[in-house]
Amino acid sequence: MDQQKKTYYISVGAGEILSIPNASPWDFKIEANDDEITRLREIFDSSQDNSIDDFLRAHVPFVEYSHDPTNDQHDQNLLRIYSMIYELGDQEAKQHIENMGILESFKSE
Repeated sequence: MDQQKKTYYISVGAGEILSIPNASPWDFKIEANDDEITRLREIFDSSQDNSIDDFLRAHVPFVEYSHDPTNDQHDQNLLRIYSMIYELGDQEAKQHIENMGILESFKSE
């Protein structure tokens, strides 16, 4: 059974998925069903959990950014978020993400 798609407004930096456009500042407009929003929310939650690990790692000065698995996880989460936004987004969202060039790095992995 196909689920009804609804309009959502996404703030990547804040990790917010809004159903009302004027509730908070947002970056991208998407059309998604409940399952897709659940998947996006899980990625945002994973990023939030990872941010706590990043904060703790920041207090260990001898670990470099390029050798830290929490940074790799953060980068992967961002790529997954932008990939979903690109897939579900309106034309403006797609064009913005294309201009960012972030999908090329996602496709090469």
